[in-house]
Amino acid sequence: MKKAQLSIYLDPEICRQLEAFAKRQDKPKSLVAEAAIASFLSPDDSDRREAAIAKRLDRIVRVLERLERNDGITLETVALFIRFWLTATPALPEQSSPAARAKGAERYDRFVEALGRRLSSGSTIMKEVSLESNDAESLEPIKDNASST
Repeated sequence: MKKAQLSIYLDPEICRQLEAFAKRQDKPKSLVAEAAIASFLSPDDSDRREAAIAKRLDRIVRVLERLERNDGITLETVALFIRFWLTATPALPEQSSPAARAKGAERYDRFVEALGRRLSSGSTIMKEVSLESNDAESLEPIKDNASST
């Protein structure tokens, strides 16, 4: 099939870029220009890009939803712990307040150190809870089979 000839006018900078690219690729300028025009006119290319962007956005949305869920669980856990602690911990007598503050500061420092160690090791409560719930789910069929025999 014979190709149609096309005469076009290019900006001098674009022409230099075309020549340099064709030279680097060791291809004729007309072949490079033809491929560029075909790519520009191809509706499939924009559809593929749009599909890829939509797929990435869906993945980002799922990650954000998971983060929101985890934040909700964390907030609820902390709130429940604080409520339980405030309910179960009696008020201290006035004379033992300085000693209690000193002991509290010491415990807080140990807590911060332990938290730092856990975070640097990569071990988290969320991972442990996830592993425990997965273990519990895998044991459920065994319990059902054992109780039915």
